[in-house]
Amino acid sequence: MIPYGSLVVYVTPKGRRYIKRLEEGQDWHSNDGVLSAAQVAGLDFGAETRTSLDVPILVQEATLHDRLQGLKRQTQVIYSKDIAYICLRLGAGPGRTIIEAGCGSGGLTTGLSWFCGPTGRVISHDAREEFLRLARRNLEWAGVGANVELHHRDIAEGFAAQGADALFLDVRTPWDYLEHVVHAVRPGAMLGFLLPTVDQVSRLLLGLEQGPFAEQEVCEIFIRKWKPLADRLRPEDRMTAHTGFLVFCRQQECSEAFEALKPKGTRERKQEAARLARLGLDGGDEA
Repeated sequence: MIPYGSLVVYVTPKGRRYIKRLEEGQDWHSNDGVLSAAQVAGLDFGAETRTSLDVPILVQEATLHDRLQGLKRQTQVIYSKDIAYICLRLGAGPGRTIIEAGCGSGGLTTGLSWFCGPTGRVISHDAREEFLRLARRNLEWAGVGANVELHHRDIAEGFAAQGADALFLDVRTPWDYLEHVVHAVRPGAMLGFLLPTVDQVSRLLLGLEQGPFAEQEVCEIFIRKWKPLADRLRPEDRMTAHTGFLVFCRQQECSEAFEALKPKGTRERKQEAARLARLGLDGGDEA
């Protein structure tokens, strides 16, 4: 039995997927016919049923991926492939407190809320009130958000919490807020950033050089699907390629003694000398 209020995915023989909330008395209408709400409620997820036009329909439970695909959008959203890695790198999970800024339509917010669960906490910020309203509607539609605080706030004034376990910024100039970031998280916290261009990534890396940050990582994620044909297995003709650069690091103080003991080849020594020169410290003439 499928409870009323559940998000249900209807799959047609042509592969079309429709995600709808099952509400009592609200039937599902499509070009393939009608499914009554009572008829669907009497099924189990994974069942096959038939419409009023005798078209077979698969009835499935909406996964997190389905919910993310179904969100209403007014902004460029973070893709599911990126959300998954962000949640992994930030350690999103039960009992964790994660700060987010630039919530937009609430895609990442939905993922963070899902993974953090009832004992976790997601504190999200956006400077535009209309985006916060959309994010709240999307969270409610996706069946999450009870653990989310949405703040109409310019993060140039600081964040709405301190001592967070992780923080993620999806803003145009994240390097402008690094001082506020340090005060918003606990020592050793994971930090993440999403940026669309290499110039922005370079500016951010220069900002992270000022410290206290360590273990910087820059990456982009691609997904190439394959045609699931046992005797003709080959890649799909299209793929989800570059959608943005992800940058991760830790809020971490490192002593000079620790840095001095890092193994450095010729290239690393030149890079370190250039970094010190940019910071106005000794060693800039070693390049």
